[in-house]
Amino acid sequence: MFDGADFPKSLDEDVFDAWLEEGRSKKISYNFMLVVWNEFDGKYLPVYAEDRSAFTEYEQYGASNSHESLVAVYDLFSESRVHV
Repeated sequence: MFDGADFPKSLDEDVFDAWLEEGRSKKISYNFMLVVWNEFDGKYLPVYAEDRSAFTEYEQYGASNSHESLVAVYDLFSESRVHV
């Protein structure tokens, strides 16, 4: 996943699937999984969110001076990508 020049590196689909499963199994009722790029660590991280208000905490990848940038958002249950 996330192959190509628009992304810093690819993400293994098995890791992505494990993140989705982890988010669904949490006791807190999360609805979304944000895929965040951490510039310092050079890796993707999952961030789970209950609602859309969490999306505003991150700027889109490539448009941010922060060390963490939003790459994509997914609905945990339909597994569809959410456009922000």
